[in-house]
Amino acid sequence: MNLIGRHEEKAILENLFTSDRPEFLAIYGRRRIGKTFLIKQTFSDRDCYFFNVTGIQNGKMDTQIDRFIKEIGKIFYQGAEIKERKNWIDAFDALAEAIEKVVPKNKKVVLFFDEFPWMATHKSGLLSALEHRWNHTWSSDNRIKLIICGSSASWIINKIINNKGGLYNRITRQIHLMPFNLRDTAALLEHQKISLNHKQVTELYMTTGGVPYYLLPVEKNRSATQIVDALAFQQNCLLFNEFDKLFSSLFENAEHYIELLRIIAKNHCGVGQEEIIRQSEQISRGGRTVDRLKELEDTGFIISFTPHLHKKRGKYYRLIDEYTLFYLDWIEPVKNTLQKRSLESGYWLGKHNTPTWYTWAGYAFESICYKHINQIRKKLDISPTAVTNGWRYVPVSKSKEKGAQIDLLFDRDDDTITICEIKFTTELFEIKKDYAENLKNKIAVFKEKTRTKKQIFLVMISAYGIKENMYSEELVQSVVTLEDLFN
Repeated sequence: MNLIGRHEEKAILENLFTSDRPEFLAIYGRRRIGKTFLIKQTFSDRDCYFFNVTGIQNGKMDTQIDRFIKEIGKIFYQGAEIKERKNWIDAFDALAEAIEKVVPKNKKVVLFFDEFPWMATHKSGLLSALEHRWNHTWSSDNRIKLIICGSSASWIINKIINNKGGLYNRITRQIHLMPFNLRDTAALLEHQKISLNHKQVTELYMTTGGVPYYLLPVEKNRSATQIVDALAFQQNCLLFNEFDKLFSSLFENAEHYIELLRIIAKNHCGVGQEEIIRQSEQISRGGRTVDRLKELEDTGFIISFTPHLHKKRGKYYRLIDEYTLFYLDWIEPVKNTLQKRSLESGYWLGKHNTPTWYTWAGYAFESICYKHINQIRKKLDISPTAVTNGWRYVPVSKSKEKGAQIDLLFDRDDDTITICEIKFTTELFEIKKDYAENLKNKIAVFKEKTRTKKQIFLVMISAYGIKENMYSEELVQSVVTLEDLFN
């Protein structure tokens, strides 16, 4: 399969390979996102020595080292067996020796350590061995292009990128590989000879979240609804079995992270950090909860906002991973049934366009918009220097004040704030009298509570646009549609 999208990442890797200095790249991203595929597609056929070894989840240290040593023999000694090594210092010595003996001075060496956190078993000494080898040899060898890869974002960030020891400030480049956007999702489907319009692609995106691997089993001549039926509601289907594997591969004590996601998922308008800590029964206040929230954000499952101009009120969080939201809302409730048998064909069609479906779809569409901020900026001609945020005001208990929630705003340098209202419908959205009053209230509360003197512009982000009437003409300055998000 050809490499779809990933234009920025490919440019980084090309610059890494062609540079005349040693390079140390850290790449991380969730399971199934395509990290390994990206690196192998980029370097497997290049004129270089490509050394690739992958960590074994829950594998013992001697097993990990044995695989490492066998790969040295395969790549540098035409498959010949080489002497066993008992620790990582000796294993890296063997790799360094192979490079010096075999690789010409003008030939580059790409060292790709995939799922490195799995290789770093407890008390294995792997990280210190890597530190020693990089600092004493490879950091002065212009042939070396070292790539450390892992699904555990927190491990890669804390142990490699923000290392306080021997690897401090050694990283030369980094890549956080994110899910596909809508445009690249459509391109991947097209590459598979699957023709779906933007509406169908979006509904599929709401369940898969732009994770390329989840789209590979998609069959031709099926609607998005039929595809989701096959992916999610058949016995032993991909999206059913994926959830537990996903989190166990990313986090130790995965159940604690899932607990936090459940709390956040129940609050579609976002939930404050203090409230999350209060609701979480298994995790003590302020300790690992805050760390775990950061790890979930680093991995791309949630997004945090500091209410605009109200930093003292602390962070609040929203779930932005479409697959997780879909699993918790739709698959988990029928989990026992799916473990025993498939649901009847057409199950998802029966749920389509119900009130519950629209509530879920609206929340999922908001998540999609947060992932397409750049496309929204482009449509609205908003500078990248504008501060992107959310905002809400919750009155104190028993107060007569009205609260307000703003889905997305851009605080611009031109004395203007663009407020975005996000709505998902399957047709033109119509602003009626009561909804117009709600919008006016939001703007009034925002002005009062933030004391801003800036010009306020209201933008509607509506999947299929809005129906023009007296209220839209009065209130809305611009409209962003689904087509704009695909650009």
